Parts: sequence; C-alpha cells; structure tokens
Amino acid sequence: MNVKLKAPGRKLRCAGGYTAFVPDPLPPPLTWPSRLVRVLSDADRLLGRLAGEGGALPNPHLLMRPFLAREAVLSSRIEGTQATLGELLAAEAGAAVDRSPEDLREVGNYVTALEHGLKRLKTLPLSLRLIREIHGKLMKDVRGNHATPGEFRRSQNWIGRPGSTLMTASYVPPPPDELMDCLGALEKFLHERSLPPLAQIALAHYQFEAIHPFLDGNGRAGRLLITLFLVERGILPTPLLYLSAFFEATRREYYDGLRGVSERGEWEAWLEYFLNGVARQSEDALSRAQRINRLLIGWRREAAGSSSRIPTLLLDALAANPFLTITKAARDFGVAFTTVQRAMERLERQGVVKEISEARRDRVYCAKALLDILDEPARLTPAETE
Repeated sequence: MNVKLKAPGRKLRCAGGYTAFVPDPLPPPLTWPSRLVRVLSDADRLLGRLAGEGGALPNPHLLMRPFLAREAVLSSRIEGTQATLGELLAAEAGAAVDRSPEDLREVGNYVTALEHGLKRLKTLPLSLRLIREIHGKLMKDVRGNHATPGEFRRSQNWIGRPGSTLMTASYVPPPPDELMDCLGALEKFLHERSLPPLAQIALAHYQFEAIHPFLDGNGRAGRLLITLFLVERGILPTPLLYLSAFFEATRREYYDGLRGVSERGEWEAWLEYFLNGVARQSEDALSRAQRINRLLIGWRREAAGSSSRIPTLLLDALAANPFLTITKAARDFGVAFTTVQRAMERLERQGVVKEISEARRDRVYCAKALLDILDEPARLTPAETE
C-alpha cells in the first residue's frame, strides 16, 4: 500500500507553546501492492475458518466468557494492571484471591464493558454514543478521580514518559476544540462499507488512538472497539478473536506502528502488522477452542453414565469458568449443596477438577487442563501446514 510518506494530519501550535497533532479524516489514499493483498487474504481466510469452526462448536457461547476474560487480562496488562487470568476467574467464581481489589476491578470492568457493548449492538449501531457508554463501564470506580467515565475530554492530554509535560511529550493528540470534529469524522468512517472490513478496523483503531478522546482508558477502549466492530459486521458468530494478546506480546512493534503512521504516514506497515495480528490470533483462538472442545467432549462422554444431570451442568459451568465453588454451583442450579458435592467428587475422581482450597465448606475446584489452555502464551508465528 504505497502512499506518500508524510504525516496524515496537521500539526497545530496551541496556546501554551506546545504542538498537537490533528489527524486527517479517514480513509487515507491507498493502493494495494501484492504483498499486502496476500496478508489481507491470509487474515480473511483464517478469520473465516475461526468463524466457521466457532459456529460449529456445540456451545460457542460457553467459550466466549473465558476468552473474554483472557482478553480483559491482557488488555489491562498493557496498561500496567498485574492481575492474572487465574486470579480473575477465581475471583469471579467466589474464591479468595491475593490480589489488590483495584486491579481485579479494572480487569473486571473490561469484561463488563465488552458485555455491555455486545448487548447494546443489538439495538444501537457502533457510534460515539456507544463508545461513551463502554468507556463509562470501563472506568467505573477505578483508581484516581480524573478518568471522567463516559465523557469525552474537555482538556488537553498527552502521551509520554512518566513526569513528561505537554512540552516534552512524545505525542499530543488534538486539542479539545478540535476533538468533536475528529470524532464525528471517525464515526462516519465506521459506517463506511467501501473497504475490506479488516482494513477498515485497522485504520479506525489507529485513528481512535491518535484522537485519544478520553482522559484515561483510551488504549482499552480502542481495543474494545475492534471486537465490537467485528461482531457488528457479522464477521464472527461469537467474539472469540481478540488482539490484545498480540499487541501485548509485540508491544514495541504496536507502538512503533502507531507512531510510524502519525509521524511518517506509514500506513502499509501498520496495516501489515495489524492484519498479521488478526491472522495469528485467529489461528491461536481456533487452536484453543478446538482443544477445549475436545476436552469437554471427552468429559461429557464420561459423565453421560450418571443418572444425574448435575455433572453435565458442572462441565458447562467449567467451560465458562474453570474455577467453581460448590456453594455457587448449588445456588446457580437450584439444588442442594450435597447434590453438587457428590457430582463434584465424581468429576474429581475422573481427573476433571482438583480442589485447590483448604476450606471445609466453601471448597474451590479448578479444571486445570482448561485453565492451562487459556493461559498459555499467544502463538505469534504461523502454524505449520497440516
């Protein structure tokens, strides 16, 4: 995609002596060299395979929850939050976790924000209104009081090393009086249908980060935007693809790619990086989903000999969260504690779960084989041809 290598916007001298960057409306002038066509084709093919396989899974909605939790952890980790996937899932299951409530809340907010966005897409198009709503959920009760949840900023922000100022920042986004024009153009672009969807969301993600419309939470909100776009366009039957794992594992390349566009108009390099991320994460998600499904099929086959339906219900619950307490399961299923306890002991004998707590009453169990699949590092290289 050969374009003139110049910044796709204008530098604006602001009161106070600093210089801000105002990006041009999308799309930029683009051509399609053969290399980039191949990268786009690869991403489309692998994402389509994930969509097909995901739709064929017996319960793809069950897998959405742990994949979403994994995305929440990795997206928040980019911003410095230290909570692990195991800690988040264990806390959601009701287990005591040795992690600061603030970290868990920030990661949990990501899950809440994405779930809210997915629900709202049924009645509301992807829009500035929806983005504000998502940000409100994302930043609710977070540390500090400067986040202004759900509100576009009314003051100047900037990006730079700790202690930097507007004068020493590495990047200063549009000033407040330019902000709504930039956002209005971005909203219009999100409704365009003239570009390949994956290229469109790659451009839109850059633009959102360049505009930096909130005082805090822009990175997480921008990553949420990717998933919501793919779902709105019907590209995936359920949101199994998330790019935060790729961005987190290639953090330097991610920021260098964004900076390359802002400073030199390097759209081709950014699109290639983004589309490669889609391809690799599609492969990665497909591998995880297939392995989890094989485990569940085998476990359900063993549980089928039981006269009770509770073991099967427990397996469904473990597919959504590998951590489980008997108390919570009994409450969710509307059955007696002892009924669930007997079923859990059966799964424990089968090697499905293992007790990881020392409590006598509210025992915590974990299906470690499932957690290990979810928690393994992202695969960043193409899978070998079968």
